[in-house]
Order: sequence, then structure tokens, then C-alpha cells
Amino acid sequence: MTASMLIHSVTAGLPVGELDTLRSNLDLPMERLVPMLGISKATFHRRKHAGRLDAAESERVVRFARLLGKASSVMGSIENGRRWLTSPQVGLNDEIPLEYAETEVGSREVENLLGRIDYGVYS
Repeated sequence: MTASMLIHSVTAGLPVGELDTLRSNLDLPMERLVPMLGISKATFHRRKHAGRLDAAESERVVRFARLLGKASSVMGSIENGRRWLTSPQVGLNDEIPLEYAETEVGSREVENLLGRIDYGVYS
């Protein structure tokens, strides 16, 4: 998917199925993932019924998917990437990367740490 296509999809709102795919790829219960994405239970049920996330929710789904892709690449497999994203990391002050990535600033820090690990400059 090109960047412009992704921007259009996020702006229009991703189908709720993308959230299900992310949940499956992260191997997390929906009850744990949805709050990390800033979606309340009531909103999640409304989105599920409507079949589409809003733009902000879609952007956060893409953010987490991007982090999973980067972590999987750096760690050598999706399983290792998933494990890394859901375990406390010294480079993030013992915070869990997915929880740290609930904001864009935190997400950038997680990506920076993965970049340092990838280049052997872990600190």
C-alpha cells in the first residue's frame, strides 16, 4: 500500500477488521488492546456495530502495526517482536513498549530504541 493510499484509508477510517487483525498479530485480548488504543468499551461496541474506526483510532492501529513490523524485523520473528513489545524494556525505564507507545511521542521513543538495538547501540 502506498503512503497516499494509507493516508486516505486512515482518514476514511479503517474497517474494524483491521483492529481484529492487529489483535491477532499481537496475540492480546481485545480487552487489553482497546484501552491501549484509547478506545472505551462503549465506543468499541459502537465501532464494531458501524464496522469502521474513526481517523484517530485508525491512526493508532496503524501506529501499533508499524511498531509490530519494526519489532518483528529487529527481533527476527513476529513471536520475538510480540514478546519484546509486551515486556518491560530497560531502554524505556522498564516500561512496556506498547503501553509507552500510546502517544505519538512514546511511539517514536520505542522506534528509536528499536533502531538502536538494530544497529547495536542499545542503551
